Amino acid sequence: MHPALTALQPYPFERLAQLHRGVVPPHHLAPISLSIGEPKHEAPRVIIDALLGAMGDLGTYPATGGLPAFKTAVADWLDRRFNLGGQLDPSRMVLPVNGTREALFAFAQCLIDPSENSLVAMPNPFYQIYEGAALLAGATPYFLDTTAANQFLPNLNGVPDTIWKRCKLLYLCSPGNPTGAVADEAYLAQALELADRFDFVIAADECYGDIYLDEANPPPGLLGTCVRLGRSFDRVVVFHSLSKRSSVPGLRSGFVAGDPTILEAFRLYRTYHGCALPVHVQKASIAGWADDRHAVTNRALYRAKFDAVLPILKPVLDVTAPSASFYLWPRVGMDDEQFARELFATQNVIVLPGSYLGRDAGHGNPGQGYIRISLVAPLDQCIEAAQRIKTFIESRHS
Repeated sequence: MHPALTALQPYPFERLAQLHRGVVPPHHLAPISLSIGEPKHEAPRVIIDALLGAMGDLGTYPATGGLPAFKTAVADWLDRRFNLGGQLDPSRMVLPVNGTREALFAFAQCLIDPSENSLVAMPNPFYQIYEGAALLAGATPYFLDTTAANQFLPNLNGVPDTIWKRCKLLYLCSPGNPTGAVADEAYLAQALELADRFDFVIAADECYGDIYLDEANPPPGLLGTCVRLGRSFDRVVVFHSLSKRSSVPGLRSGFVAGDPTILEAFRLYRTYHGCALPVHVQKASIAGWADDRHAVTNRALYRAKFDAVLPILKPVLDVTAPSASFYLWPRVGMDDEQFARELFATQNVIVLPGSYLGRDAGHGNPGQGYIRISLVAPLDQCIEAAQRIKTFIESRHS
């Protein structure tokens, strides 16, 4: 077996299942799960209709490189969303992928030379795929703690040059999971300057980039920052998905875009990896990326949840609205595992302990004492869950 498999930690939701083992929540309270970032909004009709209309393509093997129409639809959306000025060539700078999770993992396997004793830098807490991808690619994860002191963004200034010299890949996540923090263009420009100076690649996980609270201020993206700097897309690959933007996580449709030299190597890797995006999924995705109206509607649904839930929770929790994403990241003032287990036991509400998303890199686990609340359930359930959380906290302090 691959020796690095023994270094992989259990996935957060496996640990959560173990935490709940033996607990019997009250039967009179219906279960409400706010632990997994799985959107539950109704899938857009435009995507469903396109998917149904493409079922005749089930007898066709998909090409790894993707349909030209898919890549054009993606490039057009990126141009509209991030003001790229038509500088992204869809034929060379876009590849379809089976959601960002698959691609974020595979990217490290393609990019890292295991003989070089490389480092892969990543935020901490984080999406656990980054860590597993680094380990199985033969690299060592280097954790960049994201805390309230640094606005929940990795402190790039705090990394020694000796570390950057060994770094081959930097995973950035903006808007961030689990904190919802957004990196502005000045921050992204600093990351690009470091990538150019030390010759590493940035994998920008932007899958929450179309879920934000202020309709007038969408989060910036790495490709747009390149354009504003008058810079090429060298050493830059961004990852996007319809899962969050369009509430279709089961479609498993996403894309990567950026450096054409890297993407050509990634296309070759994926040819052998056997993960081409099915033709009918690509055709449904074309409709999704071409339509921005449903994304506006989707954001309004999440905004309504934040507006309803935060007034209930703020009197009892250290919690604020994120800049983007559909997560809350409150500090609970006690052990986060204990909080999550007792909340489940007394209120039948499931949240994720923050420590499950972080690692102790020598200064403590930055997720300790936090929980992640995913506002993916219907509005009435989110309100009910918030009220139960409030009741739980008040009962502990009575």
